Amino acid sequence: MREAIAQYVEREEKRETFRQDAIRAWEEYRRTGLHLSHEEADAWLGKLEAGEDVEPPTCHG
Repeated sequence: MREAIAQYVEREEKRETFRQDAIRAWEEYRRTGLHLSHEEADAWLGKLEAGEDVEPPTCHG
């Protein structure tokens, strides 16, 4: 029972951390307007997946 409770608490803490990160990211976007398109992010991730050592694309407004 203790293990189940500990796992639940850990999951909820991670979920809350993720939620707070998302809120901060949304607020930063609203403040600056900087972003990447889906296509830009997908192309970058595709290169990483292929083993290329590439820098992330530069955000733009």
